[in-house]
Amino acid sequence: MGKPAAENTGSTSQAIGRPLRVAIVGSGPSGFYAADALLRSGTPVHVAMIERFPTPYGLVRYGVAPDHSKIRNVIKVYEKTAAHGEFSFWGNVTVGRDVSVDELRRYFDAVIFAFGAETDRRLGIPGETLPRSYTATAFCGWYNGHPDYRDRVFDLGHRVAVVIGQGNVAMDVGRVLAKSAEELRVTDMASQAVEALGTSNVRDIYIVGRRGPAQAAFTPKEISELGEIDGCDIFVDPADLELNEASQAELDGPDASASQRNMEVLRRFAQRSPTGAPKRIFIRFFQGPVEIRGSQGVEAIVLEKNRLTGPPGGQKAVGTGELEVLPCGIVFRSIGYRGVPIPGIPFDEQRGIVPNDRGRVEPGLYAVGWIKRGPSGLIGTNKKDSEETVGRLLEDLPQLPRAQAENQDLRELLAQRGVRVVTFSDWRKIDEAEVERGRLLGKPRDNFTSIEQMLGVLDGQPSRPSA
Repeated sequence: MGKPAAENTGSTSQAIGRPLRVAIVGSGPSGFYAADALLRSGTPVHVAMIERFPTPYGLVRYGVAPDHSKIRNVIKVYEKTAAHGEFSFWGNVTVGRDVSVDELRRYFDAVIFAFGAETDRRLGIPGETLPRSYTATAFCGWYNGHPDYRDRVFDLGHRVAVVIGQGNVAMDVGRVLAKSAEELRVTDMASQAVEALGTSNVRDIYIVGRRGPAQAAFTPKEISELGEIDGCDIFVDPADLELNEASQAELDGPDASASQRNMEVLRRFAQRSPTGAPKRIFIRFFQGPVEIRGSQGVEAIVLEKNRLTGPPGGQKAVGTGELEVLPCGIVFRSIGYRGVPIPGIPFDEQRGIVPNDRGRVEPGLYAVGWIKRGPSGLIGTNKKDSEETVGRLLEDLPQLPRAQAENQDLRELLAQRGVRVVTFSDWRKIDEAEVERGRLLGKPRDNFTSIEQMLGVLDGQPSRPSA
């Protein structure tokens, strides 16, 4: 990052006799990129990162699929930020419950919200809440050992599963359902999930999108991997790859290289001959769900054939009235995420974000990442996004009210409320214990799935593997 406003901010810190104090609420990629940008800005600053779990890294820990462990290498970058002398980690602290936003402002000169988008968007169709109609967020959280989803139960005793959505998370769900227990057992997938998936009866997986292949949100790597799964055939209807004029124009655009590679992969899939493999993946385009049917649980999904209308870059899916009833026993809904409000700050219910101007909510309050812009982009997208927000914060320094209370006073307040603050050194002990548990099972790590287990490590309790 450059040094926006840094040339004029040193005197500001000198005027108050101490470094600027900034709290970052959330420890995922956007939070760490914001911390890094602040610490490199040239402004004397202390950054306190506040996280509701004892573990840092957000979606890098709980959202990246277990068989994509290389993506987690970005953690090494965040560890360098955490090692900075003016960085502190406040784990196991929930803003809005353990401490309010107004209270944070007494202890910090500025607060950056980096708490992401924690819940799913809804389909808004009949039958959406039937048993065996699941959100992708819950499924991914469950197999990644997320404490919020550790006790979820997924009924995988049905042959046909339908995944609604065609982003990378939908691809993850489809791939995990199609892989064998042997393939998953050597990853850091939660052990109870490996065992459940090992007894799964799912054999046919439909991944369904409302629009066409030129508009699909998955990346070339994600779609390619679906065709590399042992014991699994993949099917794409060649007719779905026939593009209208507007879609071809999108594909011919200067920024469409990823979509072009997607099309190349899909065309190869469409030419494949079935091998009779025990599992099958069907990638369907131009179909939208209009109803999920069943009495005691999911029994079928009704899909409507769509057509695209509108100019290149602005095409929308419009139903044609042509319906298909697809028998299935399980539905996974993966059509995007939305944020959850924290008491004490503005929230746009329609968009599911904290309303902001290039990251500025108001002087002293800021937003980064998905809670700032909505659920878009990859992990690296958050770097530029966070730098933009930090730029706004540095511009506001002359008008920021200065916090009068000391950080140590906040620690004492939290202790009085029975909140145990987990430091980054504490997290390293938890990390080491998880890696050791994994070693005993022949996998990279075996995550603790409850906060009690994590805190138990800090109290010297034995940490046996979960299987």
